[in-house]
Amino acid sequence: MDRNRYDCIVIGGGHNGLVTAAYLARAGKQVCVLERRHVLGGACTTENLWPGFKVSTAAYVVSLLLPEIIRDLQLKRHGLVILPRSPSSFTPLPDGRSLLLGPEPGLNYREISKFSSRDADAYEAYETFLDRVANVVEPLLNQVAPDALPLPDDWRRVGVGKKLRDARTLWNLYGALAELGSDLPAAIELLAGAARPILERWFETDVLRATLATDAIIGAFESISAPGTGYVLLHHVMGSATGKRGVWGYVQGGMGALSDAIAAAAVAAGAEIRRECEVAQIITEKGAARGVLLRDGATLSADVVASSVDPHLTFEKFLSAEDLPAEFLQAVRRIDYRSASAKVNVALSELPCFNGDVRGELRPHHHGTIHIGPSIDYIERAYDDAKYGRPSAEPVLEITLPTSVDHTLAPEGQHVMSMFVQYAPYELAEGTWDDQKEAFADRCIEVLARYAPNVPGAILHRQVLTPLDLEREYGLTGGNIFQGSMSLHQLFSMRPVPGWADHRTPLPGLYLCGAASHPGGGVMGACGKNAAAEILRDG
Repeated sequence: MDRNRYDCIVIGGGHNGLVTAAYLARAGKQVCVLERRHVLGGACTTENLWPGFKVSTAAYVVSLLLPEIIRDLQLKRHGLVILPRSPSSFTPLPDGRSLLLGPEPGLNYREISKFSSRDADAYEAYETFLDRVANVVEPLLNQVAPDALPLPDDWRRVGVGKKLRDARTLWNLYGALAELGSDLPAAIELLAGAARPILERWFETDVLRATLATDAIIGAFESISAPGTGYVLLHHVMGSATGKRGVWGYVQGGMGALSDAIAAAAVAAGAEIRRECEVAQIITEKGAARGVLLRDGATLSADVVASSVDPHLTFEKFLSAEDLPAEFLQAVRRIDYRSASAKVNVALSELPCFNGDVRGELRPHHHGTIHIGPSIDYIERAYDDAKYGRPSAEPVLEITLPTSVDHTLAPEGQHVMSMFVQYAPYELAEGTWDDQKEAFADRCIEVLARYAPNVPGAILHRQVLTPLDLEREYGLTGGNIFQGSMSLHQLFSMRPVPGWADHRTPLPGLYLCGAASHPGGGVMGACGKNAAAEILRDG
């Protein structure tokens, strides 16, 4: 085999790129994955930051991963073990009370009843409603989004076959929406509206509203009162990789173990993976993609290039403006990458000790996500700072302790703590993130210490990843973990841009297979799987 010639080159060894490579290799294609960093997985990775500690530096839990990917690629045979979490969430309050939620029968009713018997009754109906909407939306993740908008004919030549497929997809969506019956108006509000009024209509208990509202803002630079946050909320409660919809889990060995399992499946099928291999340019010839130029000056040729990095890098860094239609490039430049997320990874000498805990004792609430954000007004005020270019004075923290169920990640008796933080705006009104990152991390620890006073004294090591660091380390433009916001104007037929929702691009032979394409962000794998299907359809 010529190691400089392939059927397909995949740019980026994130989980979506690896999924694309695995499916193409299984179909008999000669595939090469090029990863810039020394570790695979993109944002879905495990790194040995400190002696004895394995840290999921960016992505930290799994649920959205398509079960068919696990099955098709035999990921369990390649080492994937998902550890379900129960309980799933814990929200402590300043007055010492707390709310614990999870899949255990009767738990949610008992816990919510401590605050409101009305809400305890309503919660079951709320989950049933979300489940009904998810039953409609989830199948859309398994298929390519249709190009449904009446755009000018000179933007793209579309064949009859694609028009028929798109019409069939839209008709199936119409039929699925019809099954919602009287729930349809509420479902439309959930898909397009704001999370806050939805949650306020369902529940009267502020801590319950706040706990659920956190899912509506993770990774989004939006207030919970902003249209579109309802869909972000729904997006985060879908998925059944753990065997049950909406139940999130930890990957044994850290999130990188998932990427390693996909990579092993790809290699077993015949794919080649090159690490520390940075792409400098996509090579074009006669108006089509024909390979890549590496940073070291080497060239690799292929009939197909599949990019799992975002549109800014793919179209504005790896190509020249002359390679693309002006209207397409204009649309790419309008993509919203605004971000307000940061990550603080911490090695602890002992578990956080919340009110009522016995020091050092593993309690059920350590298993799930710990929400520091006691009210919806607290979350709103955190956003208020960020919209003026200031890191939140009172940040919203989503904390996980994977060592509560996976003892392979840290030395005995010690723990890894992940803190996903909102809001940390990419663009600051004053100063730089390089100057402010440590002070902001100090602030996050200070806020957590109000609920778990032993944490500051238990810190052995920490890593702070600001939006600027996420951009530098993982190639996420603007630090956006979804490769572009999950706002309504950037979803479904409009992702990444209107007219190009089917993973193809105006440059023949070039495809998108990362989270910038439908269905978007999260450790899902659907973008990679669907892109592979379209590449194979084209031959």
